[in-house]
Amino acid sequence: MLEVSGLSVEYATRRGGPVLAVDDVSFTVGRGEFLAVVGESGCGKSTLLFAIAHLLSDPARITKGSVTFRGDNLVAMTDRQLTRVRWQHMSVVMQSAMNALNPVKSVGAQLADAMRAHGARSRKAIEGRSTEVLRLVGIDPAHLRSYPHQLSGGMRQRAMIAMALLFTPDLVIMDEPTSALDVVAQRSLMVQIKELQATLGFAIVFVTHDMSLVSHFSDRLMVMYAGQVAELGQTRQVFGHPRHPYSRGLLEAFPAIRGPKVPLAGIPGAPPDLALIQNDCRFLSRCPRSVDECATRVPELIEKDGTLVRCLNPC
Repeated sequence: MLEVSGLSVEYATRRGGPVLAVDDVSFTVGRGEFLAVVGESGCGKSTLLFAIAHLLSDPARITKGSVTFRGDNLVAMTDRQLTRVRWQHMSVVMQSAMNALNPVKSVGAQLADAMRAHGARSRKAIEGRSTEVLRLVGIDPAHLRSYPHQLSGGMRQRAMIAMALLFTPDLVIMDEPTSALDVVAQRSLMVQIKELQATLGFAIVFVTHDMSLVSHFSDRLMVMYAGQVAELGQTRQVFGHPRHPYSRGLLEAFPAIRGPKVPLAGIPGAPPDLALIQNDCRFLSRCPRSVDECATRVPELIEKDGTLVRCLNPC
């Protein structure tokens, strides 16, 4: 249903050279699939999301590649053509609901605005659908009259998801929707997202920096580092046997619930400057498994036991 092929995004800078925030990223998403995109801050996750939804603004621009959704290349579409795709067939749940929701309009008014923008005219139909989607996400329809500041963080995120599901889209892209919530609210929201997906059958691209959050919810896992895909495979397989040293480092950075106690290990160093042209492995300075060839050769994605990994010496 969604095919991203060779997608690259640059940010223009005052220093002169552009910053390559997303570098030649390719992946697919099937109907009803849950793909999680993980990585530390600044690795290009959110930029990739905005490029897929064609929501980039200056100084960012797509320099190459394509985003094919339901057979149409979104990169080549005009704003008017995109308007017919967004929300009806593809929707986005932003990271901070408090910033994404209009603070001076009630939840019901914002749902009504979205429906009118896409052709709904009947007041009865708008009220009926608004009530229906709030119940879908576990919010009492009485909160149609509530303003965002009157809702808890979890309820605001649920209201955003309700808005994204107004037209029962085929694909919902979520940009760290649980980042502002405590762990109990995170778990509750993730369970509800999976239940909604099972009921309505939409696909999900879920962007997060927390690998543990999606361990039991995603079908496939894509690990990004410095704008590139470091590893891509079935979630259980990546968690059970991570092939890229960066994936292994992320997994070792949080404690396991079961099994013997082991010391937590961080990843030393910092990501590379993406404004500089890289002629080596981008993880070289932080990698415990580097070999001499890593300093002179840019690794490509290779298949290793069913998992795609960008490493010359995979685990």
